[in-house]
Amino acid sequence: MSRTISWFSCGAASAVATKLAIMSGEEITVAYCKIQEEHPDNERFLKDCEDWFGQEIVILQNEFYDGSIYRVFEKNYMRTPGGSPCTRALKKQVRQKYQQPNDRQVFGYTIEEQNRVDNFIDANNEVDIWPILIEKQLSKDDCLAIIKNAGIELPEMYKLGYRNNNCIGCVKGGKGYWNKIRVDFPDHFNRMANLEKKKGCTVLKDADSQPIYLHD
Repeated sequence: MSRTISWFSCGAASAVATKLAIMSGEEITVAYCKIQEEHPDNERFLKDCEDWFGQEIVILQNEFYDGSIYRVFEKNYMRTPGGSPCTRALKKQVRQKYQQPNDRQVFGYTIEEQNRVDNFIDANNEVDIWPILIEKQLSKDDCLAIIKNAGIELPEMYKLGYRNNNCIGCVKGGKGYWNKIRVDFPDHFNRMANLEKKKGCTVLKDADSQPIYLHD
């Protein structure tokens, strides 16, 4: 039997995409790939969204890595131009293990992210994707406003000024992002900086692709 799965990430866009999918009248399975290094306030946001959705969220995790980006990095590289191993191991592989061939899958791609949808389809042409936010012409800011208007408190990372509700210390962040992490979450900053030195590689590079260590 086919299912419709909405992949909830504790971000505003995926929450709104999930709500719209449920409002369509289809039976929706809501699934979440849990990662240890996300902000602890995400647990509160998830519970608030369960109330908003009127149903429970299926919580999944890569048990081999205990859902931790650091467990992934200790056994792999940290980042390449093609992407990060944490996303692949903790989200993509978990999704692939859970999905079934006939599933229709909802992701929180907003109207600004049509290129991400195109890239996803190219790399995952076996997936029947439902880009519901793009169909509704909804932007990231629209989704943030919808969450607020629903009376749901936004996740803490948004309130701190981060554009996305990623892990605390995302290896895909740039210099400005890491400077802000250094101030807001010094323990997370130091943990990543120490791992860089241990592995001899960095999450940042300069204009000439030369490594920049966080502690330098």
